[in-house]
Amino acid sequence: MKTAIVMPPGSCFCEVRPNSMETVVRTLAGACAHEGEVKVFCCEGAEVYGDFTVEILPRGRSARLKALRHALGAYEPDLIEFHQQTSQATKIAGSIPGAVSILYRHNALKTSNNPINRWRYKSRYQKLDGLVFVSESERRIFLQDFPELADRAYAIPNPIDAELWRGDVEDRDKVIAFAGRAMQEKGVDLICAALPDILDRHPDWRAVLMLNDWEMHGGWAQPHVAPLERYGERVQVLRSASLGDVRNVMKRAAIALTPSTWSEPLGLTALEAHAAGAALISSGRGGLREASGPHALYVDELTADNLGAAMESLVVDPARRLAMARAAQAFVIETHSPAARAAELNALRCSLLGARRTRRMAA
Repeated sequence: MKTAIVMPPGSCFCEVRPNSMETVVRTLAGACAHEGEVKVFCCEGAEVYGDFTVEILPRGRSARLKALRHALGAYEPDLIEFHQQTSQATKIAGSIPGAVSILYRHNALKTSNNPINRWRYKSRYQKLDGLVFVSESERRIFLQDFPELADRAYAIPNPIDAELWRGDVEDRDKVIAFAGRAMQEKGVDLICAALPDILDRHPDWRAVLMLNDWEMHGGWAQPHVAPLERYGERVQVLRSASLGDVRNVMKRAAIALTPSTWSEPLGLTALEAHAAGAALISSGRGGLREASGPHALYVDELTADNLGAAMESLVVDPARRLAMARAAQAFVIETHSPAARAAELNALRCSLLGARRTRRMAA
């Protein structure tokens, strides 16, 4: 099977500084490599691409689309896996003879209450052989609006290469860590409001906030972070931290937080915290419960007080923290392994390709 993996415009698929979507794609592509030939189509600008065959596309909407269509035609893939961007997928789907087209979404797809707009969206999605979502939660949300497309909607949760993250569960620092975008949807304001009570009560504990996309969201986040400056070195704020920095912190932190106030597609940061060996406090919104199973402390009614109470319960109970972290790490290694998720994805690819060939023979 020849598979073309098409990244969205702006994605340069850099191995050194990947975003969360690129990390998922890279992990799955590496695990699927033995199943056939794979080529990644992405924008220019990466420092290092890693062990992948890559086709570089120019930036600029019209030039990129023209170059992509030409490159795919020359490559003649059996299957095209478009990541994230719907318009790119639907403009090219069907134009490469014999190729199956999949749209792999890393968050929710567009819908509308306007019946004409909804019809337009559905007609676009029907051009695709399959739509892959990163959790059953996201698939269910999609099918609430487009139940007629149930036969082409699938869920394959994100994988994680746990060995890259694995820390010693038994040996942890007294650190509460958060990694995510510096946005209200990630619960940053709740974290900043809850931390002072914990830090005042437990002077031997610290906090590390790794706030991504600071350049875009720092204006909102700074007033919430500023009151924590009085704790000096006990609160470390890493603005737009690298993946390596996040990994190093999570491998040492005793407690990690994912208090998202919105429905997370899945929650890669939750998987990373589990694999690293931290005990996790989660809002459980969206796909977060699929990510963690029964191995997180869930805060259902998400307020600063309730988040603080959850942190307090783990700070004062090291035995519970250890039991949670140990069970969660084992769960993630087994359930969300790249091999398991790649097998699901490859089975779907083969099934869709087989169905396409059957239809062609019948015609």
